[in-house]
Amino acid sequence: MKWIDLLHRWTGGIIGLVLGLLGLTGAILVFKSGWLAYLPGAGDAQRQDVASLAAQVDTAMAAPGGPPQSILFASHDFGLTRLSRGDGAGAYADQTGRIVTEWGSKWDRVELWLFDFHHHLFFGDTGETVAGIAALIGLLFVITGAILWWRLRKTFKFRLIPKRMSRPAIVTHHRDIGVVFAPLLFLALATGSLMVFRPISNALFAPDTGLSAPFDAPKVEGGPLAAKLDWAAMFAAARAQYPDAEVRLVSLPRKPGGLILMRLRQQPEWLPNGRTLLWFRPENGQLVDTRNVQAMPKGVRAYNALYPLHAAKVGGLVWKSLIAATGLVLAMLGTLAVWTFWFKRPKPKPVRKARPATI
Repeated sequence: MKWIDLLHRWTGGIIGLVLGLLGLTGAILVFKSGWLAYLPGAGDAQRQDVASLAAQVDTAMAAPGGPPQSILFASHDFGLTRLSRGDGAGAYADQTGRIVTEWGSKWDRVELWLFDFHHHLFFGDTGETVAGIAALIGLLFVITGAILWWRLRKTFKFRLIPKRMSRPAIVTHHRDIGVVFAPLLFLALATGSLMVFRPISNALFAPDTGLSAPFDAPKVEGGPLAAKLDWAAMFAAARAQYPDAEVRLVSLPRKPGGLILMRLRQQPEWLPNGRTLLWFRPENGQLVDTRNVQAMPKGVRAYNALYPLHAAKVGGLVWKSLIAATGLVLAMLGTLAVWTFWFKRPKPKPVRKARPATI
């Protein structure tokens, strides 16, 4: 047990702050739609009729600065459409197409840089890998912490915060609150790490084909983007394929020869933006191909459930509250672990010199 205790304390003292910040930002992002409710139109009811969707795209395409790279339509809990442009720029528009607010980089919107920190630690793919490694270490904390708690289980006392800010009280609280939230911490850290380390996810969920192969774009080269497309006809074609699906996103080609991508969310899907895909020719809006996520292997569909579970995009207010509480507990465990390890370590007792023997 001694080596488990040493491993738990030393890694916690080193990586605890990263995990704490990931937990805190995750807890804040869970309720993002709620704290963005101050924006005009954020509380509007979602509109999914073909005419409204087409009008929004036509307006966005004619906006100053040129067409956006993608258009994320309003959802059931957030009534604004998001337009994404290059280099982190973008805008929110209401469902009539009117721009509500716009920004030139992610640093202009708190929800954007919080999301970037939580996923990439502000360092792109490298930061994402570091965050994934931190999540794996966090899983090790949960396992070793439960092992260490078992020896002292008879002293268990549930407290939301430490009784006092002394090192013994913090260590006791850390142990007890950690084991209470262990299942939720394990779930949050496991889903986070699986989304980062795709080779592990491929081996677990789709060892034969891999997770990305079913979503590969058709090998068809598109022409130049037309100045005016019949978006109503394109949305009607999508609805003909999937009558009950929710249209979530339109993405324009990023390079010559690319196709227009449309993402839909069918009712059984947990992913907020869905993974049912349709591709259209950019020169005339003709439907090229579709991917029905409900017809894909069970492993692929199971993997698609990781993000909704991790980010509380399913389960309503109860699951949101549990995941947010888990993030706050992770923030508290991580920061207090670092503080007690580096600043509240017990001072070594002075070694008393033996008195010389007297005759």
